[in-house]
Amino acid sequence: MYAKHLSLSPCQYELENIMEHKNTVPISLPVVVSREGKWFVAADPLLEIATQGKTEKEVRENMQDLIADYFQDPDTPKPTLKMMMSTSVSVINMPVKVGITSAKASTIKAR
Repeated sequence: MYAKHLSLSPCQYELENIMEHKNTVPISLPVVVSREGKWFVAADPLLEIATQGKTEKEVRENMQDLIADYFQDPDTPKPTLKMMMSTSVSVINMPVKVGITSAKASTIKAR
């Protein structure tokens, strides 16, 4: 077990130690929630996972379950604790010009 930890960075060792001993560290993960048609979609760009739900409450619950499953899966590579604590996501309004070919929103094309 000791030899296994020699190849880990201090942050990876700390995260693995926490996971092995069932201790918890409160962190905030970046999750983007959006609406796509009748569905709410939640995505975590750091963990590269996503889920959906019929309501915002459902998609939040689904994301919490998915994150728990992600960290319990021993075969999934995990980011370091340092990376998780230092990552942030910004949502910005990006100005673009669009051409409208008819009154239907489905025919709007970005230029």
